Amino acid sequence: MSEVYAARRARLRDRAQAGGSQSALVTNPANVRYLAGPAPQGTVLLLGRREDLLVCPGPLEERPVDGRPDDALRIHELPGPGGDPAVAAADLAAAHGAESMAVEEHHLTVTRHRALRSVAPTLRLTDIGGAVEQLRVVKDEEEISCLRIAAEIADQALGELLESILVGRTERHLALELERRLVDHGAEGPAFATSVATGPHSGRRGHRPTDRRVEEGDFLSVCLGATYRGYRCEIGRTFVIGTSPADWQIELYDLVFAAQRAARESLSPGAAYRDVDRAARQVLDSAGYSEGLAALTGHGVGLEIDEEPQLAPAAMGKLDACVPVTVEPGVHLPGRGGVRIDDTLVVRPEADGGPELLTITTKELLAL
Repeated sequence: MSEVYAARRARLRDRAQAGGSQSALVTNPANVRYLAGPAPQGTVLLLGRREDLLVCPGPLEERPVDGRPDDALRIHELPGPGGDPAVAAADLAAAHGAESMAVEEHHLTVTRHRALRSVAPTLRLTDIGGAVEQLRVVKDEEEISCLRIAAEIADQALGELLESILVGRTERHLALELERRLVDHGAEGPAFATSVATGPHSGRRGHRPTDRRVEEGDFLSVCLGATYRGYRCEIGRTFVIGTSPADWQIELYDLVFAAQRAARESLSPGAAYRDVDRAARQVLDSAGYSEGLAALTGHGVGLEIDEEPQLAPAAMGKLDACVPVTVEPGVHLPGRGGVRIDDTLVVRPEADGGPELLTITTKELLAL
């Protein structure tokens, strides 16, 4: 991986130099990991004039849980607690003769930005914007392999839950059980807070579990994800509890399923982000559900659960091959409940079989 990290840093260095900066400071934890490998919390990466180094808030653990940083990088450890690695990095850059440094202004607080200027007043600070986030959009096959394993873990956890007795259990309890099962199957942890929504709560995007108990006839919406080697996937399914689903539940489920299928089938290299969103939205609009739809149909995933690209009505840009995204349309009817169906897929050209589905739990409307 050392060569991979070095190549990524070289690309960022080119971006920084093209903007007139001799050095760059990376503070977003996901970006630090992308460029340098696993590192302690609070670590920053300094791309210097002569060498790159990681500035850590303290000593590296002898046996880190999820690996160590790139061995090719020099480690600079702060001498005591309470220091800011970003401020220390700016001081080091100035001491090594840098006249300018590109920073991630979208990640720095105003207070931290002022501290950088204070410690290195001769250092000209420029904004590198979302350069690293853009580099992260297209994944290599090693990254996709991590996402694939994360998806397998999430599928296993969800599959086991469906085999247990659900009636009478609370949303909160089911969410905690799912997160425990994720870890049991090898995840570092959940990719985000697990959502379990029953009855009138079902179909809500990002619903926070409550103490409401599962009842016969409920819709049950579940959205969860696993983290594996830092990479995060997402899956969401909706089921009916107990007896056979009611006619309105079947109709609503079939509609959301059709919208999700339309968006999935539109995933191809060169497809506009907004066109993928439109494919799902048109199906729901035509059935009279234009009000209250989510702001987007899907988004990128990777070292963060919500990355570029955004599959939304006003999104600009087109998909590339090897970009993992979610497709997650849904409809919520106030007071009744609703349906969400959510998959993680990787954009692939038609010659390679089209979009690769990572989350494979059945999308059949099951009565549990």
